[in-house]
Amino acid sequence: MLKADATLRVTRDGPYELSGDAALVDHLGVAIAVEAMPVKLCRCGRSQTKPFCDDSHLDSGFTGAKDAHRVPDRLDVYPGQAVTIFDNRGLCAHSGFCTDRVAGAFHVGEEPFVTPSGARLDELVGAARRCPSGAFSAGMDDAPDRGLTDSKRPAQVEVSLNGPYRVTGGIMLLDEDGNPQARPQGASPEHYSLCRCGSSLNKPFCSGMHWSVDFHDPVADAERVPTLFEWAGGYPALLDMTRIFYSRHVPSDPLIGPLFATMSPDHPERVAAWLSEVFGGPKFYSERYGGYGRMISQHVGKGIRPDQRARWAALMAQSADEAGLPQDPEFRAAFIAYLEWGSRIAVENSQGDAHPPPNMPVPRWWWVCEATPGARVSALAPAEEAAPEAAALAPGETPDFARHIRPLFRPMDRNSMRFAFDLWSEADLRTHGQAILARLRSGTMPCDGAWPGERIDVFERWLAATE
Repeated sequence: MLKADATLRVTRDGPYELSGDAALVDHLGVAIAVEAMPVKLCRCGRSQTKPFCDDSHLDSGFTGAKDAHRVPDRLDVYPGQAVTIFDNRGLCAHSGFCTDRVAGAFHVGEEPFVTPSGARLDELVGAARRCPSGAFSAGMDDAPDRGLTDSKRPAQVEVSLNGPYRVTGGIMLLDEDGNPQARPQGASPEHYSLCRCGSSLNKPFCSGMHWSVDFHDPVADAERVPTLFEWAGGYPALLDMTRIFYSRHVPSDPLIGPLFATMSPDHPERVAAWLSEVFGGPKFYSERYGGYGRMISQHVGKGIRPDQRARWAALMAQSADEAGLPQDPEFRAAFIAYLEWGSRIAVENSQGDAHPPPNMPVPRWWWVCEATPGARVSALAPAEEAAPEAAALAPGETPDFARHIRPLFRPMDRNSMRFAFDLWSEADLRTHGQAILARLRSGTMPCDGAWPGERIDVFERWLAATE
């Protein structure tokens, strides 16, 4: 299943070179612009232009050698009732996809690590295909069955968030001399993870050391409110959810199973693309499948019943849990609201006497009532560090915004009001100052306790000086 027209070459103590017909995407599944192939990808972890190489490896003493103390290259075999699992801990990147999602068969810190009889066959095969490192595989006999373990998918390199390059689609991995890279026992040639932090014990493969060295990608804008698409984890997370829904729940469900009996093999991909676009991501559905009109055409004449709609929404929410989508109240409020809204419109459009309005745009969903991440402090969050104290105001001194006013408002104060104005913006405070002052005087702002009188006086003096 190797894709001969796409290659990744591991250069000596230097970057990876990606060539040929392969996509480079970020952790959300969004394409990363590449001027031309081949492209050099950082693997020392020090580039200031990640994921691209900026030659930082030349000055950092980076070496591509394997560590003598790495986990041994050993293929362990775990026979089960329905399938045998083959696992090589020496290749594991510790992404946790198996232990987090199929906990009945994979056990952190326990022996045996794998108990195949603790999960269904489809769960084990699915876990093998989702394993980013290719460390484990499944087989019916005495050897891994690549047909069970590997998927047929486009050649792609995903730059995972704060982690390795996740390679899929059978991109040929070459060593510094241009020969096929030696691989650990049982390794998948279709999907594998390559070190990006520069600290792996098993270079060029990821060994999970990015967790230990606290490797992080730069944050473009920490103050920007993320879209639902970004918060969910992007297209890969939504696709994981839809695959779970359509493969695990739909076939055995008497209510909605018949609705999807004739669905196309790529139906999970289509729904994930739709949700990506609706939740504020790229126009994946419109560009790949045809937009709103195409979606409507899939429901016309289906005669979806209210009980089928309710079951669809409930199982999709359950699939979100099983796929590990965010559990915070803010995301789930928006997510469930869309499931309810969208599925009820689907019921309307599916009736025999329905006349769906033509040429409508794909809806764009947002946080419910501006309840965004960071708009409140969770009761389970660590205690917030105290904000820096505002500078003392000398007698007769005119309050200064940066020294005396902005420090009065904590990050939680700012986040809770950003739907209306920015408490760290001098312009916004001037515009809305009198309304804010009224609430400060009445004790209704901030929500967790009134300001002392002297603090209100400083704010009022600043307002008076700006008029």
